Amino acid sequence: MLAVAAALFPLPPDRRRSPSSRFALGPQMTTSPTNPADIALLLERYRAMLVIRLTEEELARSHTRGLVHGACHTYVGQEAVAVGVCGHLGHRDTVYSTHRGHGHALAKGLPPEQLCAELFGRAGGCSRGRGGSMHLFAPEIGMMGTSGIVGPCILQACGAGYAAKLRKDATVAVAFFGDGAVNNAAFHEGLNMAAIWKLPVLFVCENNGYATEVPFLYSSGSPEVGLRAASYGLPGMELDGNDLVAVHAAAGAAVERARAGGGATLLECRTYRTRAHAEGMGDFTYRTREEVESWKQKCPILRLRGVLGALGVPAGDLDAIEADVQALVAEARTAAEASPPPAPATALDDVYAVSEPSGPVPPQAVGVNRVGPPRSWAQATLESLDAAMADDPSIFVMGEGIGVRGGNFATTAGLFAKYGPERLCDTPICERGFVGLACGAAMNGARPVIDFMFADFVLDSAGEIINQIAKMRYMSSGRLRMPVILRGCIGIGHSAATHHSGSYYGMYAQVPGLRVVVPSNAADAKGLFTHALSGSDPVLFLEHRELMGGKSPVPEGHYDIPFGVANIVRRGSHVTVVALARMVQLVAGICDRLSAEGIEVELIDPRTVSPLDMGTILDSVARTGRLLVVDEPPASCGFSAEVAARVADEGFDSLDAPVRRLTGAFVPTPYAPSLEAVVVPNADDCLAAIRALVAE
Repeated sequence: MLAVAAALFPLPPDRRRSPSSRFALGPQMTTSPTNPADIALLLERYRAMLVIRLTEEELARSHTRGLVHGACHTYVGQEAVAVGVCGHLGHRDTVYSTHRGHGHALAKGLPPEQLCAELFGRAGGCSRGRGGSMHLFAPEIGMMGTSGIVGPCILQACGAGYAAKLRKDATVAVAFFGDGAVNNAAFHEGLNMAAIWKLPVLFVCENNGYATEVPFLYSSGSPEVGLRAASYGLPGMELDGNDLVAVHAAAGAAVERARAGGGATLLECRTYRTRAHAEGMGDFTYRTREEVESWKQKCPILRLRGVLGALGVPAGDLDAIEADVQALVAEARTAAEASPPPAPATALDDVYAVSEPSGPVPPQAVGVNRVGPPRSWAQATLESLDAAMADDPSIFVMGEGIGVRGGNFATTAGLFAKYGPERLCDTPICERGFVGLACGAAMNGARPVIDFMFADFVLDSAGEIINQIAKMRYMSSGRLRMPVILRGCIGIGHSAATHHSGSYYGMYAQVPGLRVVVPSNAADAKGLFTHALSGSDPVLFLEHRELMGGKSPVPEGHYDIPFGVANIVRRGSHVTVVALARMVQLVAGICDRLSAEGIEVELIDPRTVSPLDMGTILDSVARTGRLLVVDEPPASCGFSAEVAARVADEGFDSLDAPVRRLTGAFVPTPYAPSLEAVVVPNADDCLAAIRALVAE
């Protein structure tokens, strides 16, 4: 597979076109600049390209010296793309990038000192030493982050575009990505969303011929990326990515089109990286030295220097610019080396916005609520959502069927008529896409509520939740908020079988940065949902399907229950039972029967799995001496295991008997009622487990 990329390059001039006559990118910048203003602009771009090149070469040397602790993915050879595009962006426009994002950050205005300091792991780095080469954050200049995962930048740029539509402020988002990303689901889902919602986004594919070391011609059944735009109803262009003038002209027209409300554009910029995938890696097992050398002769900086020389710019003037940049980079590296490492005490900062609990617990939230008119679960949370949306125009809801229909479980009934299609947005079936979009929208000040219907469905977006949404505040050193609510149904029942019955709260509770909420009744659902809507942290709000149909008293008006405060549903002295969601109702239903037998159960509903109120659980165990955890999901590595381990560790001296667990079976959920009944605890199971524990 050596040298297969050579067939892609150079790009013939007749290929620099829009793939569809239905679209026009507007007036193009001249590709033969002659007036003084054009020449001055080209000199600025020449300097910007040199800043990238010389900084990258300095970082490569620093890597050899051991100053760079981890990976170092340089941008050498691709400078015309970043400079040609970012030259059209204003301070409020935003950029979303890849692991090879140094050039994009510098072109957007990041000082070289901050880039060097970040790779050196210093406090003066743009990510305060938390990110290194692949995780660069400078939201103050619109550099919203680079990612070590392929594809999320596409979806986050869509989110920025959606937030811009809500604000109606004509800002533009740019996603830079490599050729490897165009075979990823994020590419398809992102371009489709951008098309149907006419988002102000510029998608820039930097096709350098290789995804890491895999040739693009091998990995793609459709090697012409720009032509793919037409499949989504978007304009697209294939460009010589080493031609600064061509990239600058096409990007300018695309940005102008986006600002005017014309929607997104895809630019394929065919270019080449002339250094290894990452510094220190072998480079000639998948391509030849001759191929690399041939591309060095097509260097975009040398090419622009030739253009400027032909326009009459003296070589001495260009040499002076290079010398000035060289001095700037040397000073930046020296200053970066002098920057101190981050203080160890800051390592745990910025995981969450606030510590929980963060407010008083209303009296109705203690014990069994009997205040307020009867409401269904959906009605209770709808009251909270409606009030919040009336107060805050940055809140919007996305999901399948949440618009006119009002949601599969009536969670948004009536809101479409009040707030319209932009704030109640029906989506394609593309969970990864719209969850990734929610991340980008939150990065830009919006407050998305994602209704994913069933928890099983949102697993398609697990990477966006775990690697992006949960980590964004921390990786940006607290500069980016992430007020995303991800809500949907969990739980076994109604013969829903294995793809509509999962819970997964134990899995998500292992992820730093997420709040995981699992209410057991309509009143708590309202109070906890209100709290989620006012917070700045991402929340998994998981609602048991079997609890959504019944009605119970729900307090009227504003009702807020802080996270991390367990509810003692019933007080007792003989045994503590900890349960969540439907299991709370199941255990509550047998307590009177046990009381008649002389067994007084203290029933605790944690309400939130993360944060988990262990204090209330430990206090209860200190009074009763016994603990049973009842949980619907399987026991292995889950919520029940965490509670049992924490009590054994922190409350061992209080125990008069071993901690016991009653959980669902370790098996996918079956369909037939006779099988479904076997895999989840029932009332008789609970009675037997409690009696056995009290007898120990």
